[in-house]
Parts: sequence; structure tokens; C-alpha cells
Amino acid sequence: MVVLKEGKTGFLGFGGEEATVRVFRRQPEELRQEAVTLAKEILEELLPLMQVSASVEVKELSEEGRAIISLEINGEDLGILIGRRGQTLYSLQYLVYLMVGHRLKAHVPITIDVAGYRERREEALKNLAWRIAERVMDTGQPVPLEPMPPNERRIIHLALRDYPGVITQSIGEGDDRKVTIHKGG
Repeated sequence: MVVLKEGKTGFLGFGGEEATVRVFRRQPEELRQEAVTLAKEILEELLPLMQVSASVEVKELSEEGRAIISLEINGEDLGILIGRRGQTLYSLQYLVYLMVGHRLKAHVPITIDVAGYRERREEALKNLAWRIAERVMDTGQPVPLEPMPPNERRIIHLALRDYPGVITQSIGEGDDRKVTIHKGG
């Protein structure tokens, strides 16, 4: 941004002038590269502050046709970064997302994984969904799952989207929101 003409406040609302500025829009790829570098730097600064010795690697990832930044943390004894049901990992990801967004003044989707945890968790959720769907089909009784974050509920919904004879429904509010699997009509 370049200021072409300074504004004036005027007196009692009279005689004021607006400032004139020239704004340059960043190219999407330029912004993405800057965001990747910044996200990696932030994460590499945070890990030692958390007394965690690990390396950070940039991964290429696409979700539904849009590129997102994906960082993988690797090292020994990283369970502390995952936390109970991934809560620490999701919090760390959100913190890095906020810091990058604040510095770049842009919305930049970021995913952080620790030693392949997300991939293993996604596979476990899909298997759970299919097992519960089979049980629902056998018994005809709806089965509510445990409360889970939005991204995990989404995995359940997508896993059963094409499963014949069952429907999924999210119920509850806030942290108590969960998926219930029903027999379809």
C-alpha cells in the first residue's frame, strides 16, 4: 500500500479531506508461498517453547479442489502435541492459523499433523462409522456416537454418505455435538 495523499480531519466536520492510497493485491500463489514460509517458521518457534524437539516438514495437500497448507511434525515422543483425542493438536493448528492470518491479513487454511495422527484417526473414524452402520442395519436402533469436533463429525458423515440404508444427523450444541446414525427409510 502506498499513500498518495494524506487526509485531513478538518474542523467540526468541515474542510476534511479523505486520504488517497494505492493498494496492490497479492497474487494467490505469492500469498500461499509467503503463508507456507511463515507458518513453518511460527511452528518451528513454538515447538522449542513447548519443550518439544521435532522437525517440521511442508506437505502438499488439496481439499475439495482448493490448496491448503499442510505441515507435518516428526520426532520422538510427540504424544504431548496430540493430546486427548487430538485437542492439543487442534489448538496448536488454530493458534498457528490465527498468527499467520493476523500477520498476512488474509484467511489461509492450515493443517498440522503429528507423525501421521490425522490419517490414522480418519481411518479409525471411517471404520467406526461402518461398524456402527452395520449394527444400526441389524438392530434398526439409532446409535449416537461420542461428542466430537466438527472435522471429525464431517468424516463420519462423508464415510456414510453413500452407505445404503443409513442416514447421519448431527445433534447437540457446542462441545456436546455428536453424530447419530439412523436406519434410513
